Formats: sequence, structure tokens, C-alpha cells
Amino acid sequence: MRSVSYSQFGDANQVLEVIDRDRPEPGAGQVRVRLVLSPIHNHDLMTIKGVYGVKPTLPAVPGTEALGIVDALGAGVSNLAVGQRVMGGANEAWAEYYLADAARLVPVPAGVDDETACQLVSMPLSAKMLLADLHVQAGDWIIQNAANGAVGKLLNQFAQAAGIHVVNLVRRDEAVEEMKALGFDNTVSTASENWREAVKSLTGGAPIVRGLDSIGGDGPEALLSVAADGAEIISFGNLSGRKITLSSDMILFKRASVRGFWGAKPRASAEAIGRMIGELVSDAASGKLKLSVERVFPLEQVREAVAASVEPGRSGKVVIKGA
Repeated sequence: MRSVSYSQFGDANQVLEVIDRDRPEPGAGQVRVRLVLSPIHNHDLMTIKGVYGVKPTLPAVPGTEALGIVDALGAGVSNLAVGQRVMGGANEAWAEYYLADAARLVPVPAGVDDETACQLVSMPLSAKMLLADLHVQAGDWIIQNAANGAVGKLLNQFAQAAGIHVVNLVRRDEAVEEMKALGFDNTVSTASENWREAVKSLTGGAPIVRGLDSIGGDGPEALLSVAADGAEIISFGNLSGRKITLSSDMILFKRASVRGFWGAKPRASAEAIGRMIGELVSDAASGKLKLSVERVFPLEQVREAVAASVEPGRSGKVVIKGA
């Protein structure tokens, strides 16, 4: 079968190649899945670069979430059937066939389209877990940067439903209108010198009690500059690739705190996570939650796919399709 692979860490559009390798055989508790679609996430690119929290043994096959069709069952698997459409976490998904633990896969209801199903778990679940991890309630104000990313948009949607107010920071003036078109009006471009005043105008001076940083570098300090005394900043990503820089004044005199969040090591219980996944599947089946795909690339064009995935201004995910 054909499979994406990399034998050294580096930029994905330089180190990825497509190779022939044997079709894997499922072990006990596993299923073999024929790939339909797999999204390109930021953490996939960070893993390929060797800067993520998990560093695979090389050579490695990327891809951590996918939609596919069950092709073969390993010993002891009784919850899935050959031919069934499944989604969820996976390993080595950027291949014509991949293996997955049967217990981790979620059957896809007939009413959920492929484009939504292929990305329904990773980013939406992260957004739900993040919102729960913030410990805020209806009427509270929070702020996030990189708000026009996948998690940022989803967090807005879930927060609105819970009555939580979100200030969205974006880095391009054009992104303000893009967010407003989606119904997220509280959006400010940090390209403006007066963005802090614009934030205060949006909140009416109400305290911003939590911040979500996906940029790294000076991202947390920028959030704290408009946050309330005692605010907490949660570090979720590092789009800038730079170390976090914080002045002691900001921490000391605001009595602020900064901590990390990683979906691979959630604070939420397994029961709570299961309930969140159930909510996502139900919302997708009812049409309440729909996730868009901007471009689809075959495995053979994986380098072009990863280049497209980092272009600014995308309206949806870039995904890789199976044979």
C-alpha cells in the first residue's frame, strides 16, 4: 500500500515522502481501517518537526485523526463490523490503511458528512475540554488569541451556548470581518495600535477573568495586559514557535498565573470526555455542528497539502484522502 513517511524531523513540506509498505495486520483489540479522509492538524506538523510533546521513533508515519471504513477485525473485537464508517483518534493515519484501537473509534451516524466526521474529535473535543478547564460560568468574560483557528471558532460556538462572553484577538484586519460573518462579533485585530482600547470598549470595562493563548512568545503577556487582576492564562499552543516571555511586573502586580493545557493529558475524567464526545456526535448528526473542509489532497500530494494547511485566511481544514 501507499503511505506517507518521514525518516528525519523537520519541516513537513521538506521531509515527508510517499512510500510503499506492507498493509498492516490488526492485533488483538485492533481494527484495520481504510482511509477516507484525515485532517492536517498543527500538532501533526509539530510532531513531524520534532517539537511536540510526543516524539515518535523514526522512520514514522504521521496522522492522528481520521475517518475511514473498517477493513479487518483483530481478535476479540465485537463492537465494530467490517464495512462500518468510523472516526476518531488514530496512529499512522496518513496511509491507505491504518490500525486503530477498536475501543477508541466512534461509529459515524448516517447523517454526519465525511468532511465533518474526519475532524469531529480532536479539535472540537479540545475546545470542549478547554472551556470546562477554564472554570467559568455564564456572564463571565474570557479572551483568546489566534481566535480564527479551528479551536478558537469552536470555543466561541460552545461558549455562546453556555452564555460565556469571548473576546477574540486576530492578527489580520480582514479576519475581523471573517469572524463576524460567522456570528462572532467580539473580534479585535491586534494589527491596530489601539486594540487594547477596542477590547475595553467591547467588554464595557467588565473584568476578563481567563485568557487562552495559542501563540506563545509574547502572547500571554498581551492577554494579561487587558485581563483583570487575578486572571489566569492557559497556554494551549505555540504558533509562533517562540518561548513564552513574561515580565515579572505583570505576574506580581496582577497576581496572575499562567499554566498549560494539553489534550493528551486532560484533567477531565474519562466519563466527562465520553459525555463530551457523545455531545459532539449528537450535534453533528442533528446538523447543529458542521465542520468545513477547504481543500482535499491525495496522499501523493502530501507536501502540497501541508503547505496549503499553513496558508493564512483558510475557511476550513486541509485534509488528505485515501485511495
